[in-house]
Amino acid sequence: MSRPRASDILPRDLWVDHPQGRIFAREWSPQGVGAHRPASPIVLFHDSLGCVELWRDFPAQLSAASGRRVIAYDRLGFGRSDAREVLPELDFIAEEARVYFPAVREQLGLERFVVFGHSVGGGMAVNCAAAFAGACDALITESAQVFPEDLTLSSIAEAKGQFVDESQLQRLARYHGDKARWVLDAWTESWLHPGFAAWSLKSVLPQVRCPVLAIHGMHDEYGTRVHPEMIGELSAGPAQVAILPDTFHVPHRERPEAVIELVCGFLDPVRQGGVVCAP
Repeated sequence: MSRPRASDILPRDLWVDHPQGRIFAREWSPQGVGAHRPASPIVLFHDSLGCVELWRDFPAQLSAASGRRVIAYDRLGFGRSDAREVLPELDFIAEEARVYFPAVREQLGLERFVVFGHSVGGGMAVNCAAAFAGACDALITESAQVFPEDLTLSSIAEAKGQFVDESQLQRLARYHGDKARWVLDAWTESWLHPGFAAWSLKSVLPQVRCPVLAIHGMHDEYGTRVHPEMIGELSAGPAQVAILPDTFHVPHRERPEAVIELVCGFLDPVRQGGVVCAP
């Protein structure tokens, strides 16, 4: 059966109820593909300023190319999800796997799944793969950070300075509405907080037993290649590291065809219940 085109895949909006507020989600599902033995869906975790809308047409392209259901959701406080009154605690990366993703998983019927996280969403995807090792068929990170590298912090501080320009905050408000200031502060004030300096994924990665693909741009302004290399080295399962030349922090936007080719090649043998993970 031929693959559907991305333009043929219509998104469906969903809502997840959580004690702290409603979480907005969107899914793209190719009809009639893999019906006999459906592949596990791909769950996308957005970056620090991201949301469902900012994935743009990448989820539809990924769904069409992979033949899998693709799901993206706005973390609480972002996009169309309900607002949060206070800034996240400093363990917010692990908290996503512990507090919020379980509700997303249960209400969207994700018995098995693949996690795909961009930037800080990559760290959240790592935590989800570790916390749900028996259900996670594969982990894909894109431009993820393993620890607060000097380059990461200096680039965040520079970005924070740029948001002094009110027009920059207005651009953010297009996607987050009146939550834009909270979204910005949740990023900059968390990462630049002195207490965040000790944060690391080094103790979490050995708990990841599924296959891993770590994608990174050669010129990523928020982290060097040490991050994908550590993800590959420290994960317990089989791992691939892909460093894309002429690419910065958002490979899925800068080089979508290359990212999709990598992901599909990586996931091709990863069918639902068909992966042998490391013990």
